[in-house]
Amino acid sequence: MPEPSSRRSRTARPRRRRITVKLLVLAGLAAAFAAQAVGALLPHVPLLLGATAAALAAEGVLYRWQRSMVSLFAKSHADITVRHVLRDLLLVVGLLRLGEQPRETVYAPLVAGLLACYALHCAIQAVSVLVRRSRTLPVVTRNIDASALRLSPAAPVLLRRPGHRLLVFGLPATAGLLATVAADAPVYGAAGLSVTLALSGAGLGALLLRLLPGRRPAGEREVLDWFDAWLAAYRPTVGLYFSGGAASAYQADMWLEPLARLGGRPVVVLRERSMVHRLAATDLPIVCLPKVSTLMRLEHSSLQVLLHPSNSGKTSQVLRIPTLKHAFVNHGESDKPSSCNPYAKAYDQVWVAGPAARERYALAEVGVEDKDVVEIGRPQLDAVRPYAGPPAGPYTTVLYAPTWEGWDGVPGNTSVVTAGENLVRALLADPGVRLLYKPHPLTGSVDPRAGAADLRIRELIRAAGRQRPGARPAAAAELVRCAAEWDRLTRSVSRAGADQVERMLTRTAPEPGRAQAVARAAAAWDEAYWAALPAGEHRVVTGARPALYSCFNRADLLISDVSSVISDFLASGKPYAVANTGPLDEKAFRAAFPTVAAATVLTPDAAGVPALLRAVRHPREDGYAEARAALARRLLGPAEPPARERFGAAVRALCAAAAERRARRDGRPAAEPPGELPGRHPGQLPGQRQGVAAGPGAVRPPRSGRPG
Repeated sequence: MPEPSSRRSRTARPRRRRITVKLLVLAGLAAAFAAQAVGALLPHVPLLLGATAAALAAEGVLYRWQRSMVSLFAKSHADITVRHVLRDLLLVVGLLRLGEQPRETVYAPLVAGLLACYALHCAIQAVSVLVRRSRTLPVVTRNIDASALRLSPAAPVLLRRPGHRLLVFGLPATAGLLATVAADAPVYGAAGLSVTLALSGAGLGALLLRLLPGRRPAGEREVLDWFDAWLAAYRPTVGLYFSGGAASAYQADMWLEPLARLGGRPVVVLRERSMVHRLAATDLPIVCLPKVSTLMRLEHSSLQVLLHPSNSGKTSQVLRIPTLKHAFVNHGESDKPSSCNPYAKAYDQVWVAGPAARERYALAEVGVEDKDVVEIGRPQLDAVRPYAGPPAGPYTTVLYAPTWEGWDGVPGNTSVVTAGENLVRALLADPGVRLLYKPHPLTGSVDPRAGAADLRIRELIRAAGRQRPGARPAAAAELVRCAAEWDRLTRSVSRAGADQVERMLTRTAPEPGRAQAVARAAAAWDEAYWAALPAGEHRVVTGARPALYSCFNRADLLISDVSSVISDFLASGKPYAVANTGPLDEKAFRAAFPTVAAATVLTPDAAGVPALLRAVRHPREDGYAEARAALARRLLGPAEPPARERFGAAVRALCAAAAERRARRDGRPAAEPPGELPGRHPGQLPGQRQGVAAGPGAVRPPRSGRPG
C-alpha cells in the first residue's frame, strides 16, 4: 500500500526541522566569528562587540539545546577551547589596533593575564583528570555498604567538564575585554581577568584538596582487600552475570525478580561501570568488576553458580573460572537462530522454558547435548494474567510489539520496515480498536530504514490519538502521586552530578522491607497509569514502564514478529498474530517457525486484519484456541510445578554439582603420582596454583578448555 505524499511529508517535517535548527546554529556561529575577525581588523568597535556577543549567545544555545553538535565540533578539532581562544584573540587584536599610536605596552598586562587564565584552565583540567583517576575504583557496587572505602561526594560538575568550565570561568574575562574595547579603558579588562583568575584559582584549589591523602578514596589494593572481605562475609551462592550496553539492560532486568525470590545469598555481577545504575530497582547486591584480574577473585569465593541472560564477548572471561558452574538462561526464546546460538555449548547447562526449545537445540546441531538442557519454564510469567474472555467494553485493545532487525540482516526479522505502517493504518481504521505500540528498544540500531519506519508509525498513532478523548483529571492526579512515591523509593539520593563513587556512598544496603514497598508502589503506578488513559486512547509505549507484561494484561490481541514476545504472550492464552514479511509462503512459514502454529499469519499488506479482529471479538470464529493451549505447553512447559519452583530446583541442583566438583578438586591425593612435572606442591594439578601463594591481587592465568 503506497504511502500518500502528504503523510510522508508530515512525518519528514520533524527531521527537517532538526536539521534546519542545527544548520542555523552552525551558520550563526560561523558568521559571528567572521564578523568578529572583520571588526578586529578594521577595527570597527560596534561590529566587534556585536559579533562577540552573538558568538557567546550561540555557545549558550549550543550547550543548552544542541548538545549533539558539541561532539561534532570536537571531532572537527574546533572544540570549546579552540573557539574560546579564537574569540579572545580577536578581541586582543581589536584592542591593539584601536587608535593611531602603538598600544602594545598599554595592553601587554591584559594579554599576560589572559595567558595566565588559559594556563590555569589547563592546570585545572590536568588536576581534574588526576582526581577522576583517584576516584576510579577497581570495584563498583550498589546496595552494599562501602563506607569503609572513605568515599566522598564528587567535585562540582563545573570543575569536571572543561567546556562548561571554560565558558563560565572565562565569561568575566571576555566581558572585561569587551568593555575595554568599548571604552578604551584597560581597567575593565583587568577587572574581568581578575575575576576569571580568582574563579580558576579557587577551582584549582578545590581539586587539589581532593588529592590530599586523607581526602582520596581507598586505593586499589585497599579496595580489593575490602571486596575479598565482603565476599567472605556475604558468602554468595548464585549470581547473575551480565555484560552489555544501556539498550540491553532489559535482558538482565527480567531476571532480577526471579533471582531475588530464590532467597539465599544471590549477587549480580556486571562488567560495565555505566550499567550499575541502569539496572531496574532491586535490593540485590550488585558488583561491577571491569578488569579480568578482579573478576578472577570470584574463583576463591563461595559463589557456585552464575546465570547468563545473554552472550557477550566478555562472557568467555568468566567461563575460565573453574570453581563455578554456568547456566545460560537467555532473555527470551523464539524460533530465530539466535535462540540456539552455538555459543551456548560453552556453558555447563542451557536452561530453557519447555520441550520446544530442547527440540530446537537438537535440530540445530550446535553442540549442545540434550543432557545439558534443563526445562525450567519462564519464572517471570507469573505477572501475566490468563485469558478472561473477549473484549467486554467498546474497544478492543491491540498490542503491536514488533522485534528489531537483528544483527544477521535476515529479511523478515522485523515487520516494522515492510508491514508496520500498513498494519497500523488497518488497525486505526477500525473505530473500535485501541492500539498500543511497543517497539523493541534496539529498533533502528542496525538498519536506518527500521528507525525511520518506527518514527512514521509513532506519528501515525499520535495523530490518531489526538482525535480521541482527553485524559481523566482525577486519574491523572493519582498517577502523579504514584509516580512520586515510586521515585521516592527508587531514586538515588545522590545529586544529579554524582559520579560512581558518590553513588556507591549513597546507594548502600537497603532498609528491610524496601523491596516489598517498591513492589507495591510499582503495582500502584501500573494501575494508575492505565486508569489515567481514556478507554480508547492509542498509546506509544516506550521505556521501562509500563513493562511488556503489563501491556500483555491490557491487550486483547498481540501482533508481533517471530520473537520471544510470542512465547511469553502464550502464557495469557489470548489470540495473537504474526507478520510474515519474509520470502516464505504461509505454509512454509508455519513449518519453519513452530511458534506460529497457533497464530493468524498476516501478510505485509495487512489484508487479514479485519477478519482477525472479528475472531477476537467473537470467540466462535477463533479457530486457534485449543492450538494455543497445546503450544503454550510445548513452549513454556507444564503449569505444575510452577516455573518459579522449577527454576529454584535447577539452581539448587547446579549449586550442588558445583560443590561436589569443588570437593573432588580439593580432595586430590597428597602424594604426587609418578611421572608428574617436578617443582609442584603435593596435590597440585598441572597448571594449578595455590590461592594463598598467589595472593588476592595476583593476576590469574586462564585455564584452557570448557569449565567442568
